[in-house]
Amino acid sequence: MAAVEFTAEQYVEDVLAGRVLVNRTARLAVERHRRDLETGKERGLYFDENAAKVAIAFFSVLRHWKGEWAGQPVTLEPWQQFITWALFGWKRKRDGQRRFRTAYIEVPRKNGKTTWAAGVGLYLMTADGEPGAEVYTAATKRDQARIAHRDATEMVKRSPQLRQLVSSFKDNLHAVASASKFEPLGRDADSMDGLNVHGAIIDEVHAHRNRDLWDVLETGTASRRQPLMLAITTAGFDRQSLCWQLHDYTEKLLARLVDDDSFFGTIYGLDEGDDWESESNWYKANPNLGVSKKLDDLRRLSARARELPAQLNAFLRLHLNVWTQVEDRWLAPETWAGCDHAVDEEALVGRQAFGGLDLATTTDVAAWVLVFPPVASDPLFYVLPRFFIPEDAIRERSRRDRVPYEAWDRLGYVTATPGNVIDYDWILAQVDQDARAYNVREAAFDRWGATGVATQLAERGMEVVQFGQGYASMSGPMKELEKLVLGKRLAHGGHPVMAWMADNVVASQDAAGNVKPDKARSREKIDGIVALIMALDRALRHTGPPGSVYSSRGVRTIG
Repeated sequence: MAAVEFTAEQYVEDVLAGRVLVNRTARLAVERHRRDLETGKERGLYFDENAAKVAIAFFSVLRHWKGEWAGQPVTLEPWQQFITWALFGWKRKRDGQRRFRTAYIEVPRKNGKTTWAAGVGLYLMTADGEPGAEVYTAATKRDQARIAHRDATEMVKRSPQLRQLVSSFKDNLHAVASASKFEPLGRDADSMDGLNVHGAIIDEVHAHRNRDLWDVLETGTASRRQPLMLAITTAGFDRQSLCWQLHDYTEKLLARLVDDDSFFGTIYGLDEGDDWESESNWYKANPNLGVSKKLDDLRRLSARARELPAQLNAFLRLHLNVWTQVEDRWLAPETWAGCDHAVDEEALVGRQAFGGLDLATTTDVAAWVLVFPPVASDPLFYVLPRFFIPEDAIRERSRRDRVPYEAWDRLGYVTATPGNVIDYDWILAQVDQDARAYNVREAAFDRWGATGVATQLAERGMEVVQFGQGYASMSGPMKELEKLVLGKRLAHGGHPVMAWMADNVVASQDAAGNVKPDKARSREKIDGIVALIMALDRALRHTGPPGSVYSSRGVRTIG
């Protein structure tokens, strides 16, 4: 075992003296520890320094298995030592068992919390003196739970000491001598009956829609002497969630509004009013900045967040641990305007293109958008949009919505189809015309409302793809579109309808950071941007020599 330097108490001193910059809640967690050293015995608590040192020293038998430290012993940073010191050092005088039964650790991504938690799980299984210990990594999906469990498995493989105690088979780590096991567990598991939980590591709690899994695990600890429920997470956005309940409880506990000697919590993030662009504040939120988290990467992500409002929420939540709303405006108008490179339709004749079709409703705006990928002599992605609106609705819509549909019709930016509903024959005619002029290899369409038109296109020989509108389908190409806009590699010619729609887009974001356009929450119509994202997806998926637009038939489904 390598020599271990114990830095937890020095970290406490440095935080209290202001030598280590942390936010208010992280400082309160340190103050609580120091205060309990002075007054805890009045409540039947004592601190077992030797037990704390044993837990910290355990990590020195573990080895990193990926990245720049692969093969090296795991060395806990001072803030990680402090949490470990507190969790395993505090005891109850009445029975000598651990004081803390629940721990909530909220810290941004890439701060080493998963590796640390995997090490805690291994300690609970092999070194905690609990016969038949059952330890689980748990998440909403078993695949997510496997992330921390894989860290544990790979660390066992690289540890000469643990290899003598622990065997591995598929998703199971087991110590024969103590009849203990360590497994991943998801809410999607077939059954969770009969759990006898000594340790549960609940990963990314912000992704849990309800507290069902938590309650099952917590109920399963009832027969254990000193179980530990360990929640690790980044900030979320749902203030009705289990994660927010734990976050709010931690804040109240640290503010001394509630008393609970069995609950440990700490939250690293920004304080209210902090400048999110200040690099010194980044250190408050990221205790591993400069170690597992790189400053250059944060600078890059911060620069992108300044340009893309939808990215700002993700940056604040995932990297500065700020609770945000689920959706935000997608693009600043000036950012979109930076891609107003000229689009010469005649110069694009014969070039490979991919289409996106969003028909909305028959009384609304329909969009057919072509994307032309780069060629050797031109690195830009060109965008050629076509919009359609019922002729009888133009005047009323212009007056009611205060949108210049009439002017756009006169200038040729939208096509008014006769009557009070969109005549889909006009759209089909436009697609046919574009197919003759350009090498339209494929067209993607929103399955809602466009199946009939898509079927007719397929019958005419067009390769068509049914395209889902959820996170799985939309997130990838939407993020790629953001990159193209930021890099000014998109050319939209300053098309006023597209500019208006781009300004309308609100991006919804799920717990994993995936994004999609949210039609329900967007301020006005966004059909052109939705069609653009679908067309861009098809363009990005295709490489190699272009094929004939009429080379294959049929309708396929994406997402």
